[in-house]
Amino acid sequence: MNVREFYAYMCGKIPAELTLTGDRDGMSCCPDPGREVNRVMIALDVTDSVIDEAAEDGCEVILAHHPMLYGGIDSVCADEYSGNRIIKLVRSGISVMSFHTRLDAAEGGVNDLLADSLGLEVISRFAENGICRLGVLDAPVSAPLFADRIRQALGAPFVEYSDGGRLITKVAVCGGSAGSMIGEAIAAGADALVGGEIGYHRLTDGPGNGISLFAAGHFYTENRVCHRLFELTAEAGLIPVITFSNRISVSTEGAGCGYGV
Repeated sequence: MNVREFYAYMCGKIPAELTLTGDRDGMSCCPDPGREVNRVMIALDVTDSVIDEAAEDGCEVILAHHPMLYGGIDSVCADEYSGNRIIKLVRSGISVMSFHTRLDAAEGGVNDLLADSLGLEVISRFAENGICRLGVLDAPVSAPLFADRIRQALGAPFVEYSDGGRLITKVAVCGGSAGSMIGEAIAAGADALVGGEIGYHRLTDGPGNGISLFAAGHFYTENRVCHRLFELTAEAGLIPVITFSNRISVSTEGAGCGYGV
């Protein structure tokens, strides 16, 4: 199986029709579409260290969740971070492909896995292309207790939250940036929304809108999807290798698990 064929295989599993408007997922870099693929490096993000690791490990492809060129690029220069990554990839003959919002929306993707991690029974999808999930807990729970449950389930160092003031039964989930989904979560009947990032002002306004909001960290709400990409790669008869791409550290010295409003 060559690079072109592997990309077509992945698109068959994660259809491009699910990509949200304006996303930059797909093939980010492809020095040789006919190159045979044996080993695939899987990561949430395409950092320079992930590229170095892929080259050292003899991988022909990096399969990522986040698009490498999401913000666009103006030049390809060795003394600039974005340009240097592209140069490294071309020199090493490594292709990069990502499936971002289509993998958020896909069955068995980011948001199904997030719901499963939190013990939710998914009852519906909402937002563009059904990207978000609405699920129910087996028993109502308070916001502080649910925040701790989220932290433990995702292995996050802490969870920021604001308490909507009522017990939580219906939960909306949206891995990664979720602040823009608050209104749609409320319209879907959610008591709470769990995402990676919500934003300070939106968290502050949550109780006034009658919804509990939980921000567990972008990486921690999405990283489990790397195991799904591992499975799909193995099913294609290739050798998948997962690497840990998180570069964001937090200090929790003397701090609690979050704050309530």
